[in-house]
Amino acid sequence: MASYSVPAAEEDKYRLNITRAWRGGAPPIYDAVNKLFEEGRKNVWSEGSLEKRVEKLVKTWEMEMVHHPDEFLTIDPNQFTVVLNGTQRFKFEQLGPVGGSYNLFFQTPLPPELRIYDPDKQSEEGSHKIFKTAFPRGFALEVIKVYTDKPSIAFEFRHFGYFEGDFMGNPPTGELVELYGHAVFQMDPDMDLIMTAEFYFDRAQLLAPLIKGRRGCPFLG
Repeated sequence: MASYSVPAAEEDKYRLNITRAWRGGAPPIYDAVNKLFEEGRKNVWSEGSLEKRVEKLVKTWEMEMVHHPDEFLTIDPNQFTVVLNGTQRFKFEQLGPVGGSYNLFFQTPLPPELRIYDPDKQSEEGSHKIFKTAFPRGFALEVIKVYTDKPSIAFEFRHFGYFEGDFMGNPPTGELVELYGHAVFQMDPDMDLIMTAEFYFDRAQLLAPLIKGRRGCPFLG
């Protein structure tokens, strides 16, 4: 969830086939967030290991969800579903109206007046601008642990970045912000594609550090 389309000429060592055709024209480039990832990751997985393979799959899937290639490598758009915290389900065709990856993961049952960040009021472009400003070096993703392999890949993940820019009027602190969670990718055994992606996480881990010093709102939506 942490890079933006600019010209790129080389493949990315953490993602699959980055130089294919993309909706925005130029392929995404991940130099800054890859540097952040390499400097801040908890583990360096060996080539060929289960953890390395899963991490590359997850990073490629995230790249496709954010940047929208002409041809997907990780999912079949006609069959793919995302499940958030066991309660909210979105088919692929519903993801566009939601407004991008940040708006998807910040879906909340809280009433609008209690929401720190309201995904219903942000466009895909607007949401990316907000978080790119807050995390100018990006918001890196790593796989912490893999519990099971295909066809049901269960793993723990960590997002992290430094709060170095304004967040909706809240000044930066420069602090490291981390979001931990668990996920399960249900794979099609024949096509080797992700059929269902289930995520379990507490969005307050990300939002709380971005509003330090803000008064009068005990809720984190």
